Amino acid sequence: MLAAALLSAALAAAPAAPAAAKEPVPAKPATDLAPNAKSAILMDADSGTVVFEKNSHAALPPASITKIMTMLLVMEAIDQGRLKMTDKVQTSEYAASMGGSQIFLEPGEVMSVEDMLKGVALASGNDASVALAEKLGGSEAEFVRMMNEKAKELGLTDTKFMNPNGLPASGHVSSAHDIAIMSRELLKYEQITKFTGLYQDYLRKDSEKPFWLVNTNKLVRFYHGADGLKTGFTSEAKFCLSATARRDNLRLIAVVMGEPNTKTRNAEVSHLFDYAFAQYTNVPIYKKGDAIGTLKVEKGKIAQVPLVADRSYSVLLKKGDAGKGIRHELVLDSSVKAPVKAGQPVGKLVVYRGEQVLKEFPVASPLAVDKAGWWTLFKRSAGHLFMSE
Repeated sequence: MLAAALLSAALAAAPAAPAAAKEPVPAKPATDLAPNAKSAILMDADSGTVVFEKNSHAALPPASITKIMTMLLVMEAIDQGRLKMTDKVQTSEYAASMGGSQIFLEPGEVMSVEDMLKGVALASGNDASVALAEKLGGSEAEFVRMMNEKAKELGLTDTKFMNPNGLPASGHVSSAHDIAIMSRELLKYEQITKFTGLYQDYLRKDSEKPFWLVNTNKLVRFYHGADGLKTGFTSEAKFCLSATARRDNLRLIAVVMGEPNTKTRNAEVSHLFDYAFAQYTNVPIYKKGDAIGTLKVEKGKIAQVPLVADRSYSVLLKKGDAGKGIRHELVLDSSVKAPVKAGQPVGKLVVYRGEQVLKEFPVASPLAVDKAGWWTLFKRSAGHLFMSE
């Protein structure tokens, strides 16, 4: 009893463990930068830092902004080798029957994945979206399941998809926050701006009836640095836009939902961009493809896995405050044992200014590592034995 009392007293006297450091949040503008939007958000694409938000988690009908997730799944499949830009996509009767914005696909008509993507990115083709969904998922229903699975993987708690194109459907909702996250994920595939940044192009160029495409996002022509992403409109959703623009080393994502008309929508997104470009800059830490460290895997077929930046790492700072005392540290889990899955979290990259944590980036294993056999482990141990002295 005496020992227990002494232990309790010691624990009570011990200082509390310091709370985990929190990343500083940039000072938000005092004025509403999107007064006519039902919901809005402004985000730095590289770091994910939110500069401005307004009702950003309100679950609203997203209209054709839905197609950002459709394009994301297509680009992911291309990156993984499950799909190629040159693959042919045949249009089903169901896909051809979609109303609203379309590229007027005929049942049985065949186009490449690349041309279908143009039809989605520029003309917001509902028919092209379903055709791609059926190509990748085998059916629209299976593709919608894939969309919701990806949303869950990205932590999008305000989102539920019912179709791949955003046509009105009960329960089909998303939020400005979630759309910004999926837009950021889509922008990891840099090739996508080849489509979303076009102002105009043609489909069926070699036919007797070439089809002229004009981007529904007019900012790609009229706002300096804009190169995507996707517009949306239904009578229920009103006018929506997820837009991105890049100047120098700063890429922004702005999302507005429920705007009264296209003029107001474009003006308020431009205002959001103007604010951030005037106030902020990005301090680069690593560029995509840079080596960032080495992961040791206990009892793995591969003992050491090179870690490479899968995208650019940077921190958002106020202009005039950039680069002062910035440092970074790779903090890996103390014991990573095989088997390791590709994409498995293994640590974090921590960026500091002095002792203040500015940003933490999760780090994952770039590849799967199986357990090594006994012979491999024996040779490895023997090698270490003879090397030690």
